[in-house]
Parts: sequence; C-alpha cells; structure tokens
Amino acid sequence: MSNWTTVTEFLLLGFSDTRELQILHFVIFLAAYLAALVGNLLVITVVTTDHHLHSPMYYFLVNLSILDLGTISVIVPKSMANSLLNTRTISYAGCVSQVFLFVLCCAADLAFLTIMAYDRYVAICKPLHYEIIMNRRACVQMAAGCWAAGVMYSALHTGNTFSLPFCHSNIINQFFCEIPQLLKLSCSGTYRRELAALVCLGLVCFVFIVVSLVVGAEESSEINWTRAKELGRRRLNVTQKMRKLPQ
Repeated sequence: MSNWTTVTEFLLLGFSDTRELQILHFVIFLAAYLAALVGNLLVITVVTTDHHLHSPMYYFLVNLSILDLGTISVIVPKSMANSLLNTRTISYAGCVSQVFLFVLCCAADLAFLTIMAYDRYVAICKPLHYEIIMNRRACVQMAAGCWAAGVMYSALHTGNTFSLPFCHSNIINQFFCEIPQLLKLSCSGTYRRELAALVCLGLVCFVFIVVSLVVGAEESSEINWTRAKELGRRRLNVTQKMRKLPQ
C-alpha cells in the first residue's frame, strides 16, 4: 500500500533527445498525417457527392475513413507537439481521453470490417435478396451498432485500466498512451487477463471475416463452375445442331 502513488501525468517515450532529430520526426509525422487526412477526406467527399456510390459497401467505407481520421488524430498530433516543444509529458486526463478514443476507433474499425465481410457474403451468396437484406434501415442499424459497440468496449477497458493504482512508475514505454503499457505500471496483476480481453474482440472479428470470405469464395467458385458447365453444354448443343445441317 505504501508504494501506491497518485499519478497526475505520464511521460511518453521520446524518439530522440537530439533537437535536429526531433524536428525531423515532426516533419515526417506531419507529412504522413496530412497524407492520411487528405486521403480519407477525399474518400468521404467522393462517396458523399457521387450518387452512383451510394451503396452499403461505400457507406461502410465512409465510416471506416472517419474512424481512420479519428485514430490518427488521437495519436499523431500529440506526438508531433511533444517533438516540436521538446517535451514528453501528457496529463492524466489527456491519457484517459487518448486511450478511450483510440480503443473506440480500433474496436469500431474491426466491427465495420466484420460488417463489410458480411455484406460481401450476402452479395455473393444471396444476390437476389441483397437489396432486401442490406436495405437502408439495416445499414444504418449496423453502423449504429458498430459505433455503440466501440463506445461500450472502449469505456469498459478504459475504466478498468484507470481504476487500477499505479505504483511502479509514470513512464510509458510508447509514444502514446496504450492499455498494455499502462497495465505494466499498475500494482495489480491483471496484465495478462486484460490483454487477453483486448485480443478477444480482434480474434472474434478476424474469424468471422475469414469465414465470410472463405464461404463467399467457395460459393462464387461454385457459381462460376455451374455457369461454365452450362456454357459448355450450350456450345455442345450448338455444335451438334450445326453438324446436322445439310451440307
């Protein structure tokens, strides 16, 4: 109990103590951030303005672009500011906000990738019922479910992480606040259990995505094989009829 301390700020991992390298880090991260920003904003603009792209797949793609913008905006600007100002600190509240928003974006991102895999499964395996299954209302409900799942998942793990006492240090061995590194600083021995819980969602989504893609690929191969057989049968019938024609 005597080793428990009240943490008011954390120290993030710096890329270098050399000023020139800090400026270089700032420039590189700024270029990457602007490229990602422009790319995702371009996707959102094109899909929003072109009515030919108003389909479930592109609707989910816009949500993915928004999440990508959120993910990089949560981490990169703070890292650039630290390099530019030659500091490593982040406040306790800032660390909590960073963890919550980062986990939210990652969890919702996985959920949307899973929904997009299901969308492709329906499009391939049930093409005649696609518009009925993936209607506007269903897509909105799926998107809302992904965002809600991300918020609840993030709130659960963020609250559980910062409810633990920190007694080892306040130095995070990463350039942004992340749960595994924070758990290493806690006095509790829940590191492996919390890490397993974090990985669980990713594994479930990954398995669902793989299964959907495999089933869709098998169904597509079967459809193509059936079409090839039908085309071969028609060609054979045409050839036989041509042979029966009088010379």
